[in-house]
Order: sequence, then C-alpha cells, then structure tokens
Amino acid sequence: MTDSTPVLFISDAHLGRRIPGCDDREKHLLTFLDRIASRAEKVFIVGDLFDFWIEYRYAIRPDYFKVLHELRKLVCGGVEVHYLAGNHDFALGPFIGEVIGLKTHLDHLDTAIQGKRLHLFHGDGLIKADIGYRALRRVLRNPFNQKIYKLLHPNIGVPLGSFCSGSSRKMTSRWISEGVLEEYRQRAREYFGCGSDIVVFGHTHHPEIRRWADKVFCNPGEWIRRYTYAKLENGEMSLWEYFPDKPPQRIAESS
Repeated sequence: MTDSTPVLFISDAHLGRRIPGCDDREKHLLTFLDRIASRAEKVFIVGDLFDFWIEYRYAIRPDYFKVLHELRKLVCGGVEVHYLAGNHDFALGPFIGEVIGLKTHLDHLDTAIQGKRLHLFHGDGLIKADIGYRALRRVLRNPFNQKIYKLLHPNIGVPLGSFCSGSSRKMTSRWISEGVLEEYRQRAREYFGCGSDIVVFGHTHHPEIRRWADKVFCNPGEWIRRYTYAKLENGEMSLWEYFPDKPPQRIAESS
C-alpha cells in the first residue's frame, strides 16, 4: 500500500438502538463498508459503533450479524480494521479480535501512518464535566465486574445494558455545547504538545476538522442522522459525508 491508499475513520453509529427517523443507517453503513471502506488500507472505528456491546461466551446479538459479517469481509479482503472502545461498547472481548479479525484497543492509541503521528481516542472522560463519569468508567471497565455482569442470562443482560446505554446517550446529547467542543479542541492541542501531528476524537457526534499550523484535530462525526467520516490520504486529513444515492462529498473545513 502507498500513501495514496486512504485510511478511514468512523465513529458513533450506535447500532442496535432504535432512533426514530434513522432506521436506514445500518443499511447505508453496510453499503459504505462494501463500496468505500473496502478500497482503504486501514479503517479505524473510533468507538460506539454499537449502542451496547458485551461478549457472552456463547451468545452474540443477532441484530449485529450483518455488520460483523461486513467487517469480517473487509479483513479477509486485506483491510486492516481497528476498533477503539467507546463508552457504549467498551467490553470488547476475544470474539471481535479472534473471530472477526479486528484489532481492538481499550484505551488511547498512538500510531504512525503516512509519515504522521496520530493519537486516537473515543473521547469519553476527557473534559471537566466528565469527573463523575471517570469514576464510573473504572467500575464499568473492570474485567471482574464485567464477568459478574455476564452471569446474567443474555435475555436479561442485553436489554438491561441497552436500557442503561440509551439513558447515557440521552444525557450526553444534552451537554454538547460550543464550550464543550472547545474543551475537546484544547485537549487535542495538549496531545500536539506531546508530539502528535493528528488527533482524532469521536464521542460528541460533531463532525469537524481544525488546523493549527501543521497540526490537525478531527472528529469523524456520527453515523446516525448524517453519515460522516474522515480520510487520511497522502498525509492529508479530510472530512467527508457519505450519501446513499450520490458520490461522497468533502465537508468544508474549519480553520
């Protein structure tokens, strides 16, 4: 692969959650993975692809089969797919890695691509307003606590987790203000100071790209009401919107 082979970034589809007016998002995501992502060198899922994910040893949610199958096809076709845990799908287990073939990352990820140093993270727990969540995050991500939770039968554990996940998403959507977005940009600048050239966060569902000299902060946005994604090609980061019935369009950048 060369630097002209694109690397793609998507986040926040929250599949498995019924959202009025957004019933077609899985269908369009499947088409995107087949037609667009299949031509990429790497694909990074920057968290919350699923609205609730937990791996039982002998049970996987059937409503996730189509997407998991498409991701497996990408891997078999030579695309390297990375899955960063979000605040809704943090309980990633061996099924995703060993069976589907994705490279999973439970926290921050630093990597080098096309001559650029990238820092990737879903974005949950980063800002001042997340102080309470950071304590909860340690509880939820504790492997022992997850084992205890999985003692619940899937017919109980999955609906319960989905209910709690939906409540969390509704609470999150209330506080995404310009002030909050600016806090994320400031956190990106801190990682620039540590040597990163490009910082990618998800979580806010707000697609944007910001440039400071030769440094870039990008949020791929969401795959719910808008189908947005980021692309790294020839060392340049750009933001795009996918349309089911016409070619993807590049989103105007913010300086």
